[in-house]
Order: sequence, then C-alpha cells, then structure tokens
Amino acid sequence: MVRVDEKPCCEVEALRRIRQIDVGGIVVGISMLDHILSEVREMELPDEREIGRELLKRVKIYNYIPSSAEEKYRIALLEEYLKYKGGGTI
Repeated sequence: MVRVDEKPCCEVEALRRIRQIDVGGIVVGISMLDHILSEVREMELPDEREIGRELLKRVKIYNYIPSSAEEKYRIALLEEYLKYKGGGTI
C-alpha cells in the first residue's frame, strides 16, 4: 500500500491517486489531492485566501486547470480542504 504523503514514481502511479470533486456543478478528477491537502494543512496558512491560492498552485502541478475555471477550482478545493480538516464547507 502506498502512503498518502509519498510522491508518485511516475504518471501511472499519480493516476491511481485521483479523487473526484464537484467544481461548479461538474464532477472532475483531481490527481494527488489527498497529498496536496495534507501538505497545505501542515503549512498552517493564516486565512482562506492564502489556503485557496496554495491549493490551486499545487493542484496545477499534477492537473490541467483552464485559466477560465481557476476561481471555480479554488473554491471547490477550499471546500475540500475544510472538509478534510473537519470544518465543513464555505
């Protein structure tokens, strides 16, 4: 079993780590999301604006995000982050 905090060895391994989330009413697959949520949580960023920016920045490393949809992704990622932390949604 692969630990969540390990980087994938290749694209195939990254594809095995896809999680689906709702982005503006459309369900999309995000690769490495659990790993990213864990990393950002450890950063202890002070506010939701910074958290959302950091989540989007890291998700874009492993996933294509159209520039026209970045704000929708940022909101969806922040909601997933808050659920991950146990704090509900925005």
